[in-house]
Amino acid sequence: MMKMMLLFLCGVLCVSADVLHDYLQVTGCSDSDGEYMQALDAEELWHADFKAGTIEDGQPSFLPEHLGGSYPFAQGNLQICRFNLGNHRNIFKNVSLEKDPPSSPLLYTKQEVEMGEGNVLVCHVTGFYPAPVSFFWTKNGENVTEGTSFPVPFLSKEGSFSQFSRLQFTPQLGDIYSCGVQHLALDQPLTTFWEEQGSEPGVGPAVFCALGLTVGLLGVAAGTFFLIKGNECS
Repeated sequence: MMKMMLLFLCGVLCVSADVLHDYLQVTGCSDSDGEYMQALDAEELWHADFKAGTIEDGQPSFLPEHLGGSYPFAQGNLQICRFNLGNHRNIFKNVSLEKDPPSSPLLYTKQEVEMGEGNVLVCHVTGFYPAPVSFFWTKNGENVTEGTSFPVPFLSKEGSFSQFSRLQFTPQLGDIYSCGVQHLALDQPLTTFWEEQGSEPGVGPAVFCALGLTVGLLGVAAGTFFLIKGNECS
């Protein structure tokens, strides 16, 4: 039996210094899970990690005005959501759940790849409903959990979600990584692979040198030929 999840959205258009901003507050809950997140102009400000009992800051540390979150406030919203969830179960019975599958995972590195240097693989999917998706990583066919992170889903203005996962790794030549995504709307996971091929020695310089050598030898042969002909005529 599919578990019901209740999702509340609060959108506010605020004005600061004659500039319009979109503020978004998302509260979601089920019997076993919950989500609370605040965002500004499609950028996450902070979200609550209810499993760890902490607040996760989504802003870069260098911002001059750092907006922190309140975990007790998020907990209060979660309890209200679960109370309303019980009421909605009694009102809306046998309602079919809309399901939209995610896009194929987009897999890329956070920084330019250098062999043996630490980096981060980012796996990103968009356009799915409901949230969340489940990510899983592999390295050379083996499941990987160490060094992974799974930020909360982000709600778009169209009503669908996007979400990404990160994997800290050290690229080595020949290693193959994959990111798989599972969702209620998928019959089987979507998987994308990443492999660093390395740069192969170019053939251009070798061809150029061979061509130059050939032209040089032809020039020497032609010079010798005209020198001999000149001596015969004299």
